Amino acid sequence: MKRLIINHGNHDEIIASAQSALSRGGLVVFPSDTVYGLAADALSKQAVGALLSFKERAPGKPVSIAVRDMAMLEQYVSVSAQNRQVLSTLLPGPFTAVLPSKHRTVAALEAEDGSLGVRIPLSPFVEALSSVYPHPYTATSANLSGKGPHYSIDALLHTLSEKKKQMIDLYIDAGELPHHPPSTVLNLQADTIQTMRGGSYTLRLIQTLHSHSAGETQQIAKQIIDERRVQLSSQPLVLLLQGNLGAGKTVFAQGIGDALGIKKRIVSPTYVLYYEYVAHDPQVELFHHFDLYRAQSKEDLELLGIQDILKAKAVIAMEWGEKMGSIQQLLQTTQATILLITITQEKQENDRLLQVYELSWN
Repeated sequence: MKRLIINHGNHDEIIASAQSALSRGGLVVFPSDTVYGLAADALSKQAVGALLSFKERAPGKPVSIAVRDMAMLEQYVSVSAQNRQVLSTLLPGPFTAVLPSKHRTVAALEAEDGSLGVRIPLSPFVEALSSVYPHPYTATSANLSGKGPHYSIDALLHTLSEKKKQMIDLYIDAGELPHHPPSTVLNLQADTIQTMRGGSYTLRLIQTLHSHSAGETQQIAKQIIDERRVQLSSQPLVLLLQGNLGAGKTVFAQGIGDALGIKKRIVSPTYVLYYEYVAHDPQVELFHHFDLYRAQSKEDLELLGIQDILKAKAVIAMEWGEKMGSIQQLLQTTQATILLITITQEKQENDRLLQVYELSWN
């Protein structure tokens, strides 16, 4: 048993120690973006067996895994085009996505229906470890089955016998973590997203709409604005627009402009990232239109001053909402209504499927 305390000068040493322990089939307690987690190499039967023995987990009860990015995620689970859009917006972040497994991890990690929970935690430590460790590893909470999660190493140790303590190869101590709930677990295997366990976030599908022309897409945007006019005078509305190139994100933004009485043509701010328009509407003063495609870093987003415009009488549309992982914490501090709108091209050239999700914090 080894305990390492994270400080400003020892990150590389700690990542190397964690990598070494995992590669030997050991168990590592680590700080995630929610609670302290328990990592074991998801491709090692020895490691997964040790984890299940430690947690006293009942057979058939699944264990989620952590992966580096969306490309790695799709090596281990099957993802539809529609789910890819949703996941690329929510991840990295405090969500676990349950999807059909490709059966490339240890079978004991899967649910009885052949599904597997996957995470891309929004955590500097996990990001650093995943960048160097070649395999997925478990992302279950570091507690005994049936017990609550832990936000400090000391709290965990107080619940363990000496035998249990010795089953852990490495404890990585980042001090007391913020008391966030565990990740929100979303079942993405059916047509409608189902929340299997609530966490910090709630994602709820509220509308499924079909468009057969650019004009209909604009009319849908106008409808969404009209349905929320009463609340616009007291809190901002943020629309995260997600879709492939040519799906109709800018067309949707043009519909918002029409709804707000903006005479100037709405164009995509691809090269400047951001345009601002004065609205001619009693409930709205400004329409802020972002295209985050060229935003390369969190610093790029901070320079846009998004925190300064998140106020009442503002509508904010963000194309390429999959960049949301970088601004989740910023949005969490506001009282904004946040809608994720995925736009998917269907079989006919002009047909679009629009799904509207409401994202809220618990």
